[in-house]
Amino acid sequence: MNFSDSMNPLIAVCGSDGDDSRLSDYAVQVAEDVGVNIARNHGILICGGRGGIMEAACRGAKKENGITVGILPNSKEEANEFVDIPLVTGLGHRRNFLVVNSADVIIAISGRWGTLNEISFAIIFDKPVILIKGTGGMVDRLITDVFHDVLGSKCFIVDSAKEAVDKAFEEVNKKYERI
Repeated sequence: MNFSDSMNPLIAVCGSDGDDSRLSDYAVQVAEDVGVNIARNHGILICGGRGGIMEAACRGAKKENGITVGILPNSKEEANEFVDIPLVTGLGHRRNFLVVNSADVIIAISGRWGTLNEISFAIIFDKPVILIKGTGGMVDRLITDVFHDVLGSKCFIVDSAKEAVDKAFEEVNKKYERI
């Protein structure tokens, strides 16, 4: 079974919030391009629903009339303007579990502790994780530090937004071929 035979895949985009002083314009552009490519491939973008990387990815998805879901920490007011479906959890950062558990694949861009938390959950849940090199933050630390050797076989390092989304859909297709 191909994913398109049943439902659209949920692709999580995880990364820095808008208050990250180290968040680069490059990482924001990569996130927007990821959102565009997810929507072009008929995926549903799921994220933490706030600013920074999450907002950029949602903005990109909306440029292609994609669907965006924001799993929010405390209130609907926290949602960026590009979130179609705001899901309020009241869980604060513990919502990271829901973002990852709901997704078929996780794409990580830049990030801080929350992103590292989401990457960790994805590895624990044996979900594919795609790290976009050169975006900074925890993603680049994981790629270049000692952790690189222990990330596992479902962790992929890519160089671009397009490569990340192509790999995400390749992994989704593998998952549904086994079902």
